[in-house]
Amino acid sequence: MHIVVSLTVSESKRLIAKGIAQADYIQRALEEGTVCVGSGTTNGYIIEELTGESFDKRTLVTGRTLPSDYDGPKITYSGADLVLSKGERLDMKALDALPDMKAGDVFMKGANAMNYERGQVGVLIGHPTGGNVGAVIGAAMARRIRFVHPVGLEKNMGCDLEEAASWVNEDREGKGPTLWVVPGDLFTEIEALDVLAEVEAVQVGAGGIGGAEGAVWLALFGTLTQLDKAQEVIDSVRGEPSFV
Repeated sequence: MHIVVSLTVSESKRLIAKGIAQADYIQRALEEGTVCVGSGTTNGYIIEELTGESFDKRTLVTGRTLPSDYDGPKITYSGADLVLSKGERLDMKALDALPDMKAGDVFMKGANAMNYERGQVGVLIGHPTGGNVGAVIGAAMARRIRFVHPVGLEKNMGCDLEEAASWVNEDREGKGPTLWVVPGDLFTEIEALDVLAEVEAVQVGAGGIGGAEGAVWLALFGTLTQLDKAQEVIDSVRGEPSFV
């Protein structure tokens, strides 16, 4: 059996946040170790789900894509990261927690692109030393810190990201950011629905209008009980306001 549902970008962000908050490895890190969530639009929703507290998510944004004529609310990185050590929130930046993190701890970083089938994650890099990715990746690989990328399927691409990165990065006269294909675990709407309802999700469409630009269509497969649960989960994120 299956049902087919659509999700706007903001609904997807809320769904991903609800799912990752309940993932086994996140729950284990919350009990036994450290979970760090830094800047990012989806990360803002995750902070809300992990703390149970709402805040102005527009204050947790670094890189962003906006229309050329955008004149909406100010978007900054003036808000607080989330660092939880054995469930207790610490007053510090996510990067400052890195020196004490160990195997099994979790650091979350969003992405600008992914190829879901290949398990590839891409981040556009404008900072001269690699930004947060440059600061985290060495420690994550050396100490087996779990590097997790919460990212919506709106950013799913059909090309090989390694090939795309080579085109962008090897042109010495190129302008604009480079593309870094980084290691880590993808966590999308698909993983969220698996965690929350134990259904198998397959993307079957994308796009929309009237505020649903970037939306995704998903076919959900499972038992009647699982699909009923999945529908409850989808209903719980319905009407999530746009980020701005």
